[in-house]
Amino acid sequence: MEIEVGSIILAPGYEIFQPQIQSEYGYKRFSNVVTSLEFERILSASGPYRGEVKRPSDRKTPKRIAWIQCIGSRDTAVGNTYCSSVCCMYATKQVILAKDHDSELEATIFHNDIRAFGKGFERYYERAKNTPGVRYIWSKVSILRELPGTKNVVIRFRRNSTDTELSEEEFDLVVLSVGLTSSANIRELADKLSIELNQYGFCNSYPLSPIETSRAGIYVSGVFHAPKDIPDSVTMASGAASLSAQLLSERRGTLVTEKEYPPERDVTGESPRVGVFVCRCGTNIARGVDVPRVIRYARSLDNVVHAEENIFSCSIDATTQLCETIKEKGLNRVVVAACTPRTHEPVFQETLREAGLNPYLFEMANIREQCSLVHAKDKMAATRKAQDIVRMAVAKARLIKPLKQLSMGVNRSALVIGGGVSGMVSTLSLAEQGFETHLVERSEALGGIARRIHHTLEGEDIQTYLQDLITRVYKNPAIQVYTEASITEVAGYVGNFTTKVTVGAEKIVKEIAHGVTIIAAGAEEFKPTEYLYGKDSRVLTLLELEAEMTSGSERITQCNTLVIIQCVGSRDSERPYCSRVCCGQAIKNALKLKEINPEIEIYLLYRDMRTYAFKEDYYQKAAEQEVKFIRYDIDDKPEVEVIQEKGQAILRVSVTEPILGQRLVIDTDMLALGVAIVPPTDNKELSQLFKVPLNEDGFFLEAHMKLRPVDFATDGIFMCGLAHSPKFIDESSAQAQAAASRAATTLAKDFVTAEGIVCSVNENICSGCGVCELVCPYKAIQVDKERKVAKVNEALCKGCGSCGAACPSGVISMNHFKDEQILAQIEALMA
Repeated sequence: MEIEVGSIILAPGYEIFQPQIQSEYGYKRFSNVVTSLEFERILSASGPYRGEVKRPSDRKTPKRIAWIQCIGSRDTAVGNTYCSSVCCMYATKQVILAKDHDSELEATIFHNDIRAFGKGFERYYERAKNTPGVRYIWSKVSILRELPGTKNVVIRFRRNSTDTELSEEEFDLVVLSVGLTSSANIRELADKLSIELNQYGFCNSYPLSPIETSRAGIYVSGVFHAPKDIPDSVTMASGAASLSAQLLSERRGTLVTEKEYPPERDVTGESPRVGVFVCRCGTNIARGVDVPRVIRYARSLDNVVHAEENIFSCSIDATTQLCETIKEKGLNRVVVAACTPRTHEPVFQETLREAGLNPYLFEMANIREQCSLVHAKDKMAATRKAQDIVRMAVAKARLIKPLKQLSMGVNRSALVIGGGVSGMVSTLSLAEQGFETHLVERSEALGGIARRIHHTLEGEDIQTYLQDLITRVYKNPAIQVYTEASITEVAGYVGNFTTKVTVGAEKIVKEIAHGVTIIAAGAEEFKPTEYLYGKDSRVLTLLELEAEMTSGSERITQCNTLVIIQCVGSRDSERPYCSRVCCGQAIKNALKLKEINPEIEIYLLYRDMRTYAFKEDYYQKAAEQEVKFIRYDIDDKPEVEVIQEKGQAILRVSVTEPILGQRLVIDTDMLALGVAIVPPTDNKELSQLFKVPLNEDGFFLEAHMKLRPVDFATDGIFMCGLAHSPKFIDESSAQAQAAASRAATTLAKDFVTAEGIVCSVNENICSGCGVCELVCPYKAIQVDKERKVAKVNEALCKGCGSCGAACPSGVISMNHFKDEQILAQIEALMA
């Protein structure tokens, strides 16, 4: 079979490392040694023990579990010297889930640096680390033996780096955190497509545009590029779609067939026939709620003609069955008792459309986040509450009515905020797909923080790359650039935004009409107050050190000793996140300094070296070139002082050396600080203008960490680059392509549909007092000055309910949340 295509996207996935290769870990020899993937199945509701944590040998619940990290990764013995990137976090997740199953469980993670470098990962790691009964031990281990009677496993390890004696402990179950490897047959595929692979069998790609393979028109996504987690894989997949779309833009829509739905059934005059579908959510709900009991209870409620349970209600099999049940039972209202509607409500509404029902004849009852997860230790109480929630949902469902969605035309142009690498890449991507794009940059020139970066860890010339991007932006006729520009006003909705921009020293006001917005506002370098920064000129940040190296500064060429301190301003109480790039940046500068002066003494003081994926090879290279790595603890940080000796001001760093257990004193010529990446101060203003949220660290918050990593919850607005979180330039480039891809899905349409849940005004009794206009955060309601009544712009309205709550006359009501519907829920609860 031959298929003619204009582009190919490769996503062949990966395989896990097979630990039987390393017999010292006892896999396949000892009954209670399993891989992390096998333990994932043990945790799963569809796994061998129905979600109960049991060990293979005797099906008993283990009370002591050990996780051993870096199995098949960072290991010269098996040839996989790279870091698999995901193992630290999936082990941490498994620890938390296992503790949810059994709060008395003792969990131990033996590791060699915890690599919690992703967005939100550090907080998750700290949560696990601070959970009673959980230990993270930095130690290499060996599995000694299996005990004949109990089948328990004995592990030998060093309790801490200062211990001279080895310890032995007995565990009921051992989990091997196995690494990711390329698929066995990938070489054959690469040969057929004439693309290059790296030494480990992963796809070779252009370092600054990681989605592009060595052959034009063929793109890569996911783990085939390098070991990565789900958010980065999803981002790359969208980015690959964007690059393909640039190639195929002239053919856009030529093979599209419109999805056809059955005619919508008119339920006017029908008595409510309610179907209730209760989700077990694997064990997330079923472990805390007696689901069969909830089903029996639902069947007893008035107007409920059908009730059933699903393992996962959102699965394709379950939604297909839901569609058939609606038709077979003649249902005209549907209640799904499951998780938050924020995640899966659109899935079920789509199913109703496929069954011929209006999508708003649906009500979702949250019995996971609002019930099973918060009452996990009291199943009886949680079950009673789940029954209450279902009873309330059915009471409302009896009264809900079909709603209509508003169709609106799309302005096929885009606004990109931020002229750094990610902003320029997303701008070029959209322009090369044929969409007019406006690029707004607050400073005098394009480039962002990349103007201060001269080369990557892999050796790529950033300034040459940057100048090429800038040239391409200015030469593209579909791109309008505004520098020294600030956004002063935003109005509109998906497909039809209007933004006012003040440009230049003359403060010229431009009004830009656009259908989508991409926020690529970048980030800044943290300026510390500790370690004598700003008080002694010999103390620099890593970016400042790189600038001096590039300029050939005399004090660089004459530097005999350099100390680098990592995690300055990151991973602390004020900024409890990892800045991701600092470890790689420190390694990069250390290797470059070794090129300039091979005799220089470099001491790198770190908490965890987070050189993930193939960056691990550069970490090893630095160690081979005698860069001295000293691990320090957050509770025993390095100290920096200036000592006067023989008329000279000596810069002195002292740190506890963990192996010796003694304080090490280093007199250094220069001190470099690996400082945090921090969000710009005007993020808050952008957040308020575009009505999009920030996370607790001040970076923009995506709609869903895994499923929608570049989308905001607000339709038509997207994010990329450092605006999302700290990341390397190649990662910013990939995310910029992803944002462009998501934006293009809107721009490629003739029409978009607005939400049917909007407010309505009873004009007969509205006094036009204007309170609703004052409280509306979306500017969707205005008072008609002549008629003195409030008017709603349904395209702008998000159905938040602020106006209805504030209206002193009670003349504003919310579709799908009418007073009688809410009162019915309250009465059902009180009953």
